[in-house]
Amino acid sequence: MNLNNSIRFGPSGNSESFYKQGHKSSIDMPKWLHDMGLNAYEYSLTRGINIKEETARLIGTEARKYDIAVSVHAPYYINLASPEKEIAKKSKEYILDSLKVATWLGAKRVVFHPGSCAKISRQKANENVIHMLKQLIDQAKDYLQSGMFLCPETMGKLNQVGTLDEILHFCSLHDNMMPTLDFGHLHARGLGAINSKEDYQEIIDRVENAIGYERTKSFHSHFSRIEFTEGGEKKHWTISDTQYGPEFSYLAEVIIERRLSPTIICESRGVMAEDALKLKNIYEEKITLSNNGNI
Repeated sequence: MNLNNSIRFGPSGNSESFYKQGHKSSIDMPKWLHDMGLNAYEYSLTRGINIKEETARLIGTEARKYDIAVSVHAPYYINLASPEKEIAKKSKEYILDSLKVATWLGAKRVVFHPGSCAKISRQKANENVIHMLKQLIDQAKDYLQSGMFLCPETMGKLNQVGTLDEILHFCSLHDNMMPTLDFGHLHARGLGAINSKEDYQEIIDRVENAIGYERTKSFHSHFSRIEFTEGGEKKHWTISDTQYGPEFSYLAEVIIERRLSPTIICESRGVMAEDALKLKNIYEEKITLSNNGNI
């Protein structure tokens, strides 16, 4: 089996080492990542949409030059589930603004957190999210027609909207919605749910049954080891922190066997680019074993 060149690995945001090496602007990131051997980059708008159009377009130019696939993570404070109409409306607008930034960057995927249940029932929270997503899809139709994807993320805390089934239901609303499968979050939400190749296979089966092979093939993903409590996600750790799960090697085997070509974005604390390269190396080792008939 040959290496599928369309799979991509990269970081969410900028590693500490990027700045320690003297870089001051994300305009330098595409070349820096390319030189490391990476080919994806998730630009973080998580704390607010503050990037200037000129800067975003320069990053996009560099990304095209160095074949870096850019995605965008919308602000953390989005809550489409909120029963307060003004909060829900602003949340929708933050996603629309993130889509605008994505066009400047040349990005095709905008990742977002759906929201939280807070003081309302899970059913009502989901109804609120679906109501707002339908509005968003209508208002974002030009972006979606241009090939942009909205990528709701599976969430790690039990009180957040974002179980796998919830995310897949949201993605059924439009062909240009693609799940962001955060395997650390799924592991934490399930209080340590991913421990084997079979666990990953079950996740991918559920995705494919819900949205079909073509969208499943190109799924968006976040990966890191995660510490959790009875409430779910507590803290992101690094690939070296082996006391925490989940393990990437099993996922790599499933990706190879199913002939998938996802984008794997690493969210390791502080060393996201370095750990993205570790994930890529694990994947390539599994490719070699596969070619030798050892998987």
